[in-house]
Amino acid sequence: MRSEKIIQGKKCCIYENVEAEALLIQAVDEHDNELLDREVAIIKELTNTPFTLAAFLIEDWNRELSPWEAPAVFGNESFGSGAAETLSYITGALLPELQGENKRCCLGGYSLSGLFALWAAYQTDIFSGVAAVSPSVWFPGWDSYMETNSIKSAEVYLSLGSKEEKTKNKTMAAVGENIRRQYDLLSNSDTVKRCELEWNPGNHFMESDRRTAKGFAWLLNSPGQGR
Repeated sequence: MRSEKIIQGKKCCIYENVEAEALLIQAVDEHDNELLDREVAIIKELTNTPFTLAAFLIEDWNRELSPWEAPAVFGNESFGSGAAETLSYITGALLPELQGENKRCCLGGYSLSGLFALWAAYQTDIFSGVAAVSPSVWFPGWDSYMETNSIKSAEVYLSLGSKEEKTKNKTMAAVGENIRRQYDLLSNSDTVKRCELEWNPGNHFMESDRRTAKGFAWLLNSPGQGR
């Protein structure tokens, strides 16, 4: 059942299942929000594990999801450092409102929201799994960050479009090399028990709803969890 509510000033779209075994959290923009019905339907096709999905709307994408400040990579809009504040919103507002005692919590997202999910997993062990779907691992400084920090989530799903690294933008072209390195690091991490890197056909803008759904379903289909 889909409902919308305001939780501490942020618009949230919630697909609630009273039998949910897991709570899925996702930061979305207006475009992602329009695709949520289809995303949830695809997740249900791919898993038998009951879940609740809570998506909250991001108003300033480049500021609210960026782990630190960085210059503009495309266009004129630079990146802020609002990820810590957004993570505090999840842990201090969303989870107390929505997470039951027996629900494990997974965080996922697409593009910069995917990078945010990945970064959040380095900050806290509250998320049992993260789905970083076409994440912006080209983000300035991320290559050094992932080399020098340890992730705290036990399950990590990564994916990328096959054409995403084929761009003339030198910063963004690093996304392929960085996602491969990210996967290697996580696969050899003592804290990560399960990791996947999936390559999807096409560029960054293809089937974001299906790609995100596949990531969440992979987490839900953890051994001993549903199908």
